[in-house]
Amino acid sequence: MTVKTAVSRFQIHDELTAPDESAPLIKSIQAAGGAVTKFVGVLAGAPAVLRAYTRMRSELRGGVLPQATRERIALAVAEYREDNYSIAQHAKSARRAGLGLDEVSKARSFTSSDPKEAALLVFLKETLDPEGPPPLHLHEEAREIGWSDEEILEAVAHLALNEFQSLIASAAALPQDQGGPRALPPVA
Repeated sequence: MTVKTAVSRFQIHDELTAPDESAPLIKSIQAAGGAVTKFVGVLAGAPAVLRAYTRMRSELRGGVLPQATRERIALAVAEYREDNYSIAQHAKSARRAGLGLDEVSKARSFTSSDPKEAALLVFLKETLDPEGPPPLHLHEEAREIGWSDEEILEAVAHLALNEFQSLIASAAALPQDQGGPRALPPVA
């Protein structure tokens, strides 16, 4: 079923409407038990973009960062970008990863009750600053509290992946997926 809503700027494809190069990826997502979200449906309109996204996401899922850390990063970026579509998606995933409502809310502000997670999130927030690289002391603090270079680099890659998702969701003005959670109110 092709979905084109009043707020969707790009066609949202499924396995029947996707370009020939995208259809196999959509079918493999479905075969693996995954949901073809509106986001993936939009990406299907550009097969190279869909391939790039799914490859990067797949590689990072096999990385060293815990799921809860990855969801904290995703929530922080979505809030930073004011991306209600991604906030709703990642709030649900964060809850499945074991984060309580308080941690979901804190992650949206680049913080956590866990000092180790908080140090990483502060470093990542500063990484998004367009004025330049994050201060060296934040990188050193993340290392001192126990994050390895591999974990920090992987966290930056998750930051980039989620920035990409938020940029696409914004450009497409994506409506929320059916049955998905409602977006949480903005963090003050």
